[in-house]
Amino acid sequence: MKREIFESSIGESYVKAVLPSGVTVYVFEKPQYNSCHAIYGTKYGSIDNCFSVNGGEPIKVPDGIAHYLEHKLFESEEGDAFDRFAKTGASANAFTSFDRTCYLFSCSDRVYENLEILLDFVGHPYFTEETVRKEQGIIGQEIRMYDDSPSWRVTFNMLENMYHNHPIKIDIAGTVESIAQINADLLYKCYETFYNPSNMFVCVVGNVDTERVLEICKKMIADKPKIEIERFFGSEPQSIKNPFVEQKLSVANPIFCLGFKQKITSPFRRLKSKVCVSLLLEILCGECSPLYEELINNGLINDEFSYEYFNGYNYACVMFDGESDNPKAVEKAIKDEIKRLRKNGIDKKLFSAVKCGLYGDAIRQYNSVRGICMNLTEGAVFDYDILEEIKLLKSVTLDDVYKRLDIFDDDLSVLSVVNPLE
Repeated sequence: MKREIFESSIGESYVKAVLPSGVTVYVFEKPQYNSCHAIYGTKYGSIDNCFSVNGGEPIKVPDGIAHYLEHKLFESEEGDAFDRFAKTGASANAFTSFDRTCYLFSCSDRVYENLEILLDFVGHPYFTEETVRKEQGIIGQEIRMYDDSPSWRVTFNMLENMYHNHPIKIDIAGTVESIAQINADLLYKCYETFYNPSNMFVCVVGNVDTERVLEICKKMIADKPKIEIERFFGSEPQSIKNPFVEQKLSVANPIFCLGFKQKITSPFRRLKSKVCVSLLLEILCGECSPLYEELINNGLINDEFSYEYFNGYNYACVMFDGESDNPKAVEKAIKDEIKRLRKNGIDKKLFSAVKCGLYGDAIRQYNSVRGICMNLTEGAVFDYDILEEIKLLKSVTLDDVYKRLDIFDDDLSVLSVVNPLE
């Protein structure tokens, strides 16, 4: 099954095809570009630590196993996949997040050869107990490195105090103790479950021919019986655990992460929610907002300040983070501005300016093959058309955005602070 998705207002289109193997392939041709970016991914991330297959009994696996599996897939009996890419001149990498694992490359030539390498090594796992044990030390060092990272800790401290049971609170790489439980049999079990083609996707963007990409995917990705995966995230109360958490690490200035837990009404991410909340955050504290000007002028934040709508399967929150000598004053200012917007409404001129700015940003994303490929990945994981964002940015109303203020509940906020060592 193949269809072309087109947005006439910006003259962009891409092809989405579901192949006989069950894998979904997205090809976004950019013939005027010399470079190509490709991702082979699976809807499998760190939060998928309890699941069942085809209606069977739930299986609980050690935390961090998705990330562990990502590391191990680059190895084979013939050698390391990075060495194969080095011979073609491609730049390769991989990453594991909360809800996906992706393997990728970028190159300026030998695109189809690189695509075959990508599909080949991801499709042929090779684990032994000896190589698995060897990796434990490497990943253990990575875990300890992140434990000492202030920016990493300030975020996870917030999540750990926001969520009671949802695995979003667990570090993506797991713990030294949890990865010690991983063995070759568990890796193969998780691979056979989550690396089934029906749970995977291929995104290719650049100076490529769609039909040739599809033919390579048909040739390289073996047919497997489709399986049904059910994920179990545990019962999550609407409440938070603690409103404030503090840690001391080696930082020059205090850093903070303020989160607002959202009440979940749908287990999946919705594109309209993303668009409306993105607009709301720009109105609330973007560089054109009164709040941002106040915080900057009062020396409460600097240009490290940022914000995002962080959501996925059965979790959602809004996060604000940055450096500040007085994080609690920043928290108060943000909450006061939310109350003011609720009372007085959103300024129409500011709404119009922010909407035009985000619309322009959305269009500019189509000038980057990497940016397009990452957007296609997001659409693949959460099953939406990325070009729909352009339409939504044109049609969304001030009232649509105003209604999103209900995601901010003072009783569901958590302030995480990392202070300098004494």
